[in-house]
Amino acid sequence: MAYEWAYEWLGSLMFVGALILLSVGYPVAFSLGGVAIIFGGIGVALGIFDPIFLTALPQRIFGIMANYTLLAIPYFIFLGSMLEKTGIAEKLLLTMGILLGRIRGGLALAVVIVGALLAATTGVVAATVVAMGLISLPIMLRYGYNKELATGAIVASGTLGQLIPPSIVLVVLADQLGIPVGNLFIGSIIPGLMMAGAFCLHVIIVAFLRPDVAPPLPLEERNIGKKALVKQVLQAMLPPLLLILLVLGSIFFGIATPTEAGAVGALGTIILAAFNGQLSWVSLKQVCDATLRITTMVIFILFGSTAFSLVFRGLEGDRFMLDLLANLPGGQIGFLLVSMVTIFILGFFIDFFEIAFIVIPIFKPVAETLGLDLMWYGVIIAANLQTSFLTPPFGFALFYLRGVAPPEVKTEDIYRGAIPFILLQVFVLILIIVFPQLVNFLPSLSRSGF
Repeated sequence: MAYEWAYEWLGSLMFVGALILLSVGYPVAFSLGGVAIIFGGIGVALGIFDPIFLTALPQRIFGIMANYTLLAIPYFIFLGSMLEKTGIAEKLLLTMGILLGRIRGGLALAVVIVGALLAATTGVVAATVVAMGLISLPIMLRYGYNKELATGAIVASGTLGQLIPPSIVLVVLADQLGIPVGNLFIGSIIPGLMMAGAFCLHVIIVAFLRPDVAPPLPLEERNIGKKALVKQVLQAMLPPLLLILLVLGSIFFGIATPTEAGAVGALGTIILAAFNGQLSWVSLKQVCDATLRITTMVIFILFGSTAFSLVFRGLEGDRFMLDLLANLPGGQIGFLLVSMVTIFILGFFIDFFEIAFIVIPIFKPVAETLGLDLMWYGVIIAANLQTSFLTPPFGFALFYLRGVAPPEVKTEDIYRGAIPFILLQVFVLILIIVFPQLVNFLPSLSRSGF
């Protein structure tokens, strides 16, 4: 009886302890694993934690290593890194800029469209924001674009990689929610396109109302000749579009699993780079190194989160959180509000891997108990993360652009530029929540054999 309080609060304190370690910059995998060891020891000392729980840890780790779905992560990381390192993304952006440069806001439109295309081939936010920041921001500033519109378009379009498949975020969310990643990919297509469409519409309206903030490209810059333009379009745009159709089409029509489609996409980028004469041992080594580093980070986070979840469950923290969240006022609406606000705030401070591995296992059983569609819930989580990663003062996409922006672009320019796009993202997120059929329509066609 003396330690009765521990049954209710030790699990919650364990969650708080992990967040404190993460907030001070301690490595994620070791934060989760270390907290598990410390609180497991406290639980054993108090006689409220059965060490038998830890005997399941090796089996769970081997289960992670044998998880076929997670194999898609290194493939898509490789795909995105190859597009960035070999200059394919740069050629795509420059070509789209020439095509749309004749209209006001054309360069910003090109950034949004290319951001959506890169999201549909890589799913890697950092690579997209950095690549477009290095390539397009100096060009837009040179031709008189408003700093806020230019930076806002770049960071917003870069975050599309969170929602538009094949997103690594969606792969991890599918694994944690226990749903087919292919269904989550298909369900996120319409919301992702809605986000991109809202960004494009915003750029068009701003350019129409204020022509001085988004002028067209000078004639001498976009007039490269019809034959040269056709050649550039065929070389720079057609191959990535075919790659998108190959990856997403094979998933949509059930020809390949997301993991198999990722492998085909990785091979396709190697062929594209060789076709463009930009494949070398140096670039291949850099791409493999980046893939290895990020994949290893993800796996070690999974190990730490597995230990964390075992101890958390052994301390009955999962039962406490289930009782707490399932009995919130408002039922489904109350739970959605609390879970979305929690994920949004956490997105300021920690990466989506930590969010997925810490809070999603807590929210999933509550969502199931309340009868929520887990595929729809996964899509709105991804859309929410996209919004939080763009929101000042801690949005990760803002930091990525700040690191590569020219000196004349101030941090406040990036923050102010992101605000209109954040409001658009929140608007689309509300539409997805209010109208679940926006998520469920395409998966229903896929299941019916369309």
